Amino acid sequence: MTAGLRRLATETVLSPANLIYPMFVCEGTGVRRAIASMPGVFNLSVDELLRDVAEFANKGLAGIILFGIPDTKDETGSSGCAESGVVQRAVRELKREFPELVVMTDVCLCEYTSHGHCGILDAGGSILNDETVERLAQMAVSHAEAGADVVAPSDMMDMRVGAIRSALDMEGFVNLPIMSYAVKYASAFYGPFRDAAQSTPSHGDRKSHQLNPANWREGLREAEADLAEGADILMVKPASHYLDMVRLLRDEFDVPIAAYQVSGEYSMIKAAAAQGWIDEERAAWESLVSMRRAGADLVLTYYARDVALGRIKYRF
Repeated sequence: MTAGLRRLATETVLSPANLIYPMFVCEGTGVRRAIASMPGVFNLSVDELLRDVAEFANKGLAGIILFGIPDTKDETGSSGCAESGVVQRAVRELKREFPELVVMTDVCLCEYTSHGHCGILDAGGSILNDETVERLAQMAVSHAEAGADVVAPSDMMDMRVGAIRSALDMEGFVNLPIMSYAVKYASAFYGPFRDAAQSTPSHGDRKSHQLNPANWREGLREAEADLAEGADILMVKPASHYLDMVRLLRDEFDVPIAAYQVSGEYSMIKAAAAQGWIDEERAAWESLVSMRRAGADLVLTYYARDVALGRIKYRF
């Protein structure tokens, strides 16, 4: 009958310790560029990134994950592997200023290629899997050398987890975990992210390597393969429309399971709240707790900072 009793009987806990905050880091100084399709999210230069992180670094978040927006792109995404790359610089500064903060890095070429695809292309515009995997392994090592605590391949190339694991081990990073985007669907909900990361493909789509939204057995096979290759954490992406996959992985595998509340899911809540159609705080909390209830140990969400700062909390 009371909020206190309802809290007492609550079965699923949502806390900052369950949440990972995605952040977009770009070149320059003093840059805080609003992303129109993702209210409250920004492209940040390294100095502005540090300023934002200082606000919540001691609030108990599980960690942050970085996506890079370089000034220079080419057909092979070479800037993603550079020692002086924007993510590499951001990682070094973050670990210097906030050594206890868990800093994860996205490993994919889409932000770094001139064509916006997740891999290196052949003359006909098709992705070259093996050449791409080699580049991804180089990128993961460069992130590890900068000080990343976790690398997270999101490209969906075949055998990339095994190649990254081997490359990390050869360079002495034998204990560095891999959080694999293991079950990543070819979803309509990535649009705002592509605005933020400037990674919309110049042609075609990503259906050749991302999963068919109608399939669950395929997702299970992908997760099994990544685990066999050395993944330490398995991720489902998107989250809200694939909670069955979160539950399936939770029941099948005894490793941490992550779910990514992607840009489109976040922006839908924001847009409806801006119209006064829903209560944003309650809707955000409800969506995140549903992912935890389905079995996600970790949730990547653009609402993570709001939860950490107490702007979103249990109000039932």
